[in-house]
Order: sequence, then structure tokens, then C-alpha cells
Amino acid sequence: MTVSRTIMIVGNGPVQEGAASVIDAADLVIRVNDCRSCGAGGEKTDIVAVCNTGRPALTMLGGGRWKTNAAVRQAREIWCVRAADKFRQLRSAIEERHPDLHDLCDDYTDGFRAFAKATGRSFHVVPASTHESVDAELKHYDPGEYVVPSSGLIVIAEVLAHWMRPSDRVVLGGFGHAGWEWHPFAAERRYVDALVSKGRLMRLDQNYLSAFAQGA
Repeated sequence: MTVSRTIMIVGNGPVQEGAASVIDAADLVIRVNDCRSCGAGGEKTDIVAVCNTGRPALTMLGGGRWKTNAAVRQAREIWCVRAADKFRQLRSAIEERHPDLHDLCDDYTDGFRAFAKATGRSFHVVPASTHESVDAELKHYDPGEYVVPSSGLIVIAEVLAHWMRPSDRVVLGGFGHAGWEWHPFAAERRYVDALVSKGRLMRLDQNYLSAFAQGA
């Protein structure tokens, strides 16, 4: 008999009041980058998915603050959301259109892999095919010019494509769909809303919290 799991993907945007205990009760909790969702968004962290290229990656690996983050310390697995081969392909076009992003494709996967190995964690690199499938889907939602999808959206696509079981439910918390100007956040919101309407995702909103409180 297959047991249904709740997979909670928690972004770094605002989290509903009262959501912490609901997130911590999930079977699997995935957080992103520096895990700013911890606190109001609960504490449990099973997987940390990181942007492993450019300045965000360099910041996380340098200085030691990310490595000693309480959420990172309890995570049993590290994911890198950017496939090195994909970003090698993107480099010339990004540097031509956005000279200020000359280091965006610098790859630090090996640093995260070494950290995971040294601390006994599992390690996974999201394949380029996931990124490419997200790009293809975003075309349906008028993304305009953008550089790359957000880390959170790549995580969602990877879970739906390769990690969830048919009986699982995937719930999103802390996804405000706002931030860096070169992520297509408006299109990402429409894409996620479409997945919710199809029953492939759920949002951790007041309706979900009420249903959880009633034992649904």
C-alpha cells in the first residue's frame, strides 16, 4: 500500500500566519538558498535547494554563514538547481545582452558537492531538461524578456517531474512571486496558478490551514 506524503516547498516570501506548525508536520520540507522562510515558516528542513551559479552561490559558499545556518545544518540533502551544461550554453547570450551579469554562469557546483560529501549529505543536481521544460511552459504565460526562471520554480518542476509519487500532495508556502528583476515572476505566478487549478499543486493559504486544523 502506497502511503500519501505531503511535500512542502517553502520559498523565501511571506508565509501565512499560523503556517509554521503545518509546514513542520509535512513529510518532506524543501527550502531554497538561505532559507529565510525559517521561523514564521517553521523549522523543519529536509532538503535545501541552492542557486549554484553566480554571486548567490559564491556568497553561500564563502564566509561560513550559510554552512552554519540552522536549516542547512539539519538538511539531509543538498540540491543544485542549475545544471552546469545548461549554463555553459547560456553564457554567451547572457553576457551579450546583460554585460553586468558576466558572472551569472560561473559554476560552483563542485563547492556544494564537496560540502555535501564532507558533511554526509546526499547531493543532487537538477538536470538541464527540467530547466528547459520550465522555459517551454513559461512561453504560454507571456513571460517577456527574462534571463532564467527562479530557483523556486525549478524546484517545483523537479519535484513534479521526478520526485513525487502519484499519491503525494505538493504544497507551496512562501511563494510571493517577486524579487530579482530578471526572473519572469508574473508569468511564474500564472504558471503556478494553472498547476493549482489542475490539482497538481496546492498553496498554503488560509483555506489549506483551515482544512489542516479540521484534520482534512
